Amino acid sequence: MSRSPRVLIADDQRDVREALRLLLKGEGFETGTATSPEEIVAAVSGSDWDAVLMDLNYTRDTTSGREGLSLLARLKGIDETLPVVVMTAWASVGLAVEAMRQGARDFVEKPWDNARLLAILRTQVDLGRALKRGERLEAENRLLRDGGGAGDGRDGRSQLLARSAAMRPVLDLIERVGPSEAHVLITGENGTGKGVVARALHAVSARAGKPMVTVNTGGLSEAVFESELFGHVRGAFTDAKTDRAGRFELADGGILFLDEIANISLAQQTKLLRVLETGEFERVGSSRTHAVDVRVFSATNSDLREEVTAGRFRQDLLFRLNTVEIRLPPLRARVEDVPILAEHFLAQHGRRYRKSLAGFDPGALAALLAHPWPGNVRELDHAVERGVLMARGERVSAPDLGLEPAAGGAGGLARLEDLPLEEVERVLIQKALQRYEGNVSQAAHALGLSRSALYRRLEKHGL
Repeated sequence: MSRSPRVLIADDQRDVREALRLLLKGEGFETGTATSPEEIVAAVSGSDWDAVLMDLNYTRDTTSGREGLSLLARLKGIDETLPVVVMTAWASVGLAVEAMRQGARDFVEKPWDNARLLAILRTQVDLGRALKRGERLEAENRLLRDGGGAGDGRDGRSQLLARSAAMRPVLDLIERVGPSEAHVLITGENGTGKGVVARALHAVSARAGKPMVTVNTGGLSEAVFESELFGHVRGAFTDAKTDRAGRFELADGGILFLDEIANISLAQQTKLLRVLETGEFERVGSSRTHAVDVRVFSATNSDLREEVTAGRFRQDLLFRLNTVEIRLPPLRARVEDVPILAEHFLAQHGRRYRKSLAGFDPGALAALLAHPWPGNVRELDHAVERGVLMARGERVSAPDLGLEPAAGGAGGLARLEDLPLEEVERVLIQKALQRYEGNVSQAAHALGLSRSALYRRLEKHGL
């Protein structure tokens, strides 16, 4: 069994040191304390620590964080692998960026949130220990697979990177509902990660060893809906040259993920309701009844209750789909998650394009934190990918990201006119989706497109 993690707590306030010592002791950490930069340097030089949790401000300078920032460089010189988590009551984006640039692994604002602080420390202890063994890459990959510190690593929440308070209800529901057999409705704006949540639910379910079959129902026309979901037999229609299993058959024993569920017609809803109620269906062109055991996850950016009221969605189908509803917050409501998501995408695209980048420079990180992200996590992924491609130095800079300021007035139009045609199309689609709060049908109508044509453009632009 590995030894308990040892954390050095450094703060000039006795009450803060004692509160942190008691919190960490109750969670199985061994702790030591220091009250000044000199004591911190002496403690790190004279003993082996798994992490340092330290204030940025001491008696000489209580607001700017200069003492803590200069101390970071000294600690890095003593032990480059030692994770340092900084905290201050005078938090600002600029100070957080500078602390990370000077070598801090993470940043906590006072008063701290216990759960987040503990998650950060556990993550950094694991990474630090692995780094000392020369296993940094494997450690980071394992933590990304396990949720980047959001969980304990046993639940397989693949790529669900979250530390913010806004995401805690989501993580809690995944943990509680995932192992059940309940159908789950996942709601949220475009690009918030509904597919990632579906995969996380699948990973912790009793059906994890079985397939999860995904269908973008919003992109299925009336003509192919039945064939795609239920299959067909040879000769059922002109192009049916062989028998074909549908998505329900392919998902038998596993999970079927129905994305964009709000966009199917009432006729399609009726056909879907029957198989959800009975588990039975017939392939197109056949009278033979098939029975399947399928758990259904569905997702939408629309308010299905409003759709029911408007007569566009069947209430009985809604009852079948949302035994439990998981609502995903937009990225602008979980700004704390932007840095860890951005770092994840940076590593991902760095491998893809074979570029070794050290991270984001202070201006880029500030731009990421300040951007409103109307396209949510998907837009962040796209921006970071562009940053990786455009970066010339060791770090991604703000111009590399290509983030446009909020357009307004003549200045906004002038900037739009200077963009390439494809980028103009992407910006206009984003604005239409934002104006209609993610409703694809209304946005398509406003743009003069069919719903399927807009879906093709969303996929093309990564929105």
